[in-house]
Amino acid sequence: MISIPKLKNTDSTSFFLLAGPCAIEGRDMALRIAEHIVTVTDRLRIPYIFKGSYRKANRTKIDSFTGIGDEKALKVLQEVSQTFGIPTVTDIHESHEAALAAEYVDVLQIPAFLCRQTELLAAAARTGKAVNVKKGQFLSGASMKFAAEKIHEVNPAAQVILTDRGNSFGYGDLVVDYRNLPEMAAFGVPVVMDCTHSLQQPNQASGVTGGKPKLIETIAKAAIAVGADGLFIETHFNPAEAKSDGANMLPLDQLEGLLERLTRVREAIL
Repeated sequence: MISIPKLKNTDSTSFFLLAGPCAIEGRDMALRIAEHIVTVTDRLRIPYIFKGSYRKANRTKIDSFTGIGDEKALKVLQEVSQTFGIPTVTDIHESHEAALAAEYVDVLQIPAFLCRQTELLAAAARTGKAVNVKKGQFLSGASMKFAAEKIHEVNPAAQVILTDRGNSFGYGDLVVDYRNLPEMAAFGVPVVMDCTHSLQQPNQASGVTGGKPKLIETIAKAAIAVGADGLFIETHFNPAEAKSDGANMLPLDQLEGLLERLTRVREAIL
């Protein structure tokens, strides 16, 4: 089990969950989504970390939504944590962002494209916060050993989490190789399956990333079956109107039923 302050239901045998909107679009939407997920996860006794990007640095087009302002979004994440007594996670993209974000959140997330950036990993490690590293779409699970080693070299006590989000399959699709999960687990760290980004269809001619959200449950069930410790799911009450990654997000009203089914899969394999 991961060791993160404020994480509830840690005596449960369930998987843990990182879930929330792709980006913080405003205070009310973040609190509304968090309240719903907290209610569900408390009932199912699932350890829960609220996810929301305070800024989206990796966008396809110059005019794509990037955020509501760094400090404003980080304060929203802080309010979510204080209101519901839960930990929060957000992405960082450059080394100087680590210390700033660490003032407001409990887990720093390294985006997949940046998982080899040594200075970024080191900066995250120096904050003392847990660090979730997304596996690059261009890497094997076995190669993520070096990302974990970089963090532990700087901070041997750091809580490292490794997350798979699929591998590039041609120019505009991804495929999940479930061998990556046990390969990463062999490093003695919790492993997570990103059930939404692994269904992205990037590099579309329209300049907007596509996705296959109908397969979220398939990806999640298979991940639990092969031993994933946690799941990462982006969700929104209206994905069609989301300002970032709406094409692969799970509608919020479908999350409870999905988690109920996934807990039964988890119980079956223990």
